[in-house]
Amino acid sequence: MQPTRSIQTITLALAGFLAVPQAGFGAESSPSPTSPAVSASRIFSIRDHGAVGDGATLDTAAINQAIEACAKTGGGQVRFPPGRYLSGTVHLRSEVTLFLDAGATLIGTTNLTLYQQPTPPDFMPEARWGKWHRGLILGENLENVTIAGPGVIDGNQVFDPTGEERMRGPHTIVFVNCRRFTIRDVSIVDSANYAVFFQVSSQVDVRNVRFTGGWDGVHFRGAPGHDCRDVNIVGCQFYTGDDSIAGRYWDHVVISDCIVNSSCNGLRVIGPATRLTVHDCLFYGPGLQPHRTSREQHRTNMLSGIILQPGAWDKTEGLLDDVLISDVTMHHVASPVTLWIKPGNTVGRVTVNGLQATEVYRSALSVESWADAPVTNVVFRNVSVEFAGGGQAELANQPVRGPGVDSRPLPAWGFYARNVEQITFEDVRLSCTRDDFRPVLMAENVKQLNLDNFRFTRVEGVNEPFALTNVARFEVREAGSTGGRAP
Repeated sequence: MQPTRSIQTITLALAGFLAVPQAGFGAESSPSPTSPAVSASRIFSIRDHGAVGDGATLDTAAINQAIEACAKTGGGQVRFPPGRYLSGTVHLRSEVTLFLDAGATLIGTTNLTLYQQPTPPDFMPEARWGKWHRGLILGENLENVTIAGPGVIDGNQVFDPTGEERMRGPHTIVFVNCRRFTIRDVSIVDSANYAVFFQVSSQVDVRNVRFTGGWDGVHFRGAPGHDCRDVNIVGCQFYTGDDSIAGRYWDHVVISDCIVNSSCNGLRVIGPATRLTVHDCLFYGPGLQPHRTSREQHRTNMLSGIILQPGAWDKTEGLLDDVLISDVTMHHVASPVTLWIKPGNTVGRVTVNGLQATEVYRSALSVESWADAPVTNVVFRNVSVEFAGGGQAELANQPVRGPGVDSRPLPAWGFYARNVEQITFEDVRLSCTRDDFRPVLMAENVKQLNLDNFRFTRVEGVNEPFALTNVARFEVREAGSTGGRAP
């Protein structure tokens, strides 16, 4: 594929996302401060409580006083008029909406002593991490909370030499054990750690939010028996220096209509998750914001589009199941979809139904179990992936090392499977832009491998495009060469 064609593809995809009034992109907007849904008596301007908004005066006390006054009346809206409001930790309350007008910016102070942290439940593995949980906006044990725009929340890249990686500061929005929590229409920039971080919370809606810079965009974690449930991330734009969306112990999560640009991974699942749906999203690199942890290297290459890796970071126990990835587009990623598990984890059904990826530069699609239990059932349907290629024949003979935390080169250029009960390919096309002398497909310890209209680039000199070891049943309805490299 020529570079101009790739650029055109991404431009058209971006235009489509921005032009169509999907949920989160103008289909529904937050109520304005004068909306009939909020009576004037329940709107509390932070200016009325002493906020200055000059970007230099510390407005923490005024903001928190306005929130407390609103909560005492039973809830309402705390309004940020245009201005630049410098603050330490803002404490949310149930039934309260923070509304940032156009022209309003909440800015995190660089004074680290002015940030507080929540107290995660004792059953959370993260409970022992103390100040790591601190945030600019903080909520604990709350219900019916909203943060709405069209203003800006600026994490201010607050540097902490004693923080994680000797540089990370407070998260921007942190909440624990909350229900019915909504973030919509705002822009979150330059987070000093995660932009939105929540734990053991349910009925969370993140909609039409733009994330620029910082580390992870939305990161959420449950715990065994305490999943984060009913989470929607819709119509958002991510331009992040680290993973755009990440976490573990999820149940019933929908990620849709999002633009994902990262200098790390697009979506990274590091533990169990059930009923996860990802659809109508664009993942593309390189990152527009540098990977801040790389410091002076300013690395921007995007890693995996979607990487499902329970147990890769630390030991987790549980099930990854009922995962649907549909109608997804990717460009210039290290790997499109990677799935692997380590001991203690199991995988049920994972379906990829509609994937188009171009300029995949590092690693094949892969499904791997490094646990005792095999991956149960994976389906790839209506998939077209273009790989960079260029691999030499000797790479096919190298032993496959166990996975680390990111995708790694594999002995096949198109697809690699290890310890799987059943894999099915339907209407799949794999191509490479340069000759690659590895097999297109390698499978080890697979009970059933099904190919139905499986097409791939045939490279002269590669006599055996499929490398199968201990594959109990191999069924082919239609498979063959595309007749050469990708045009």
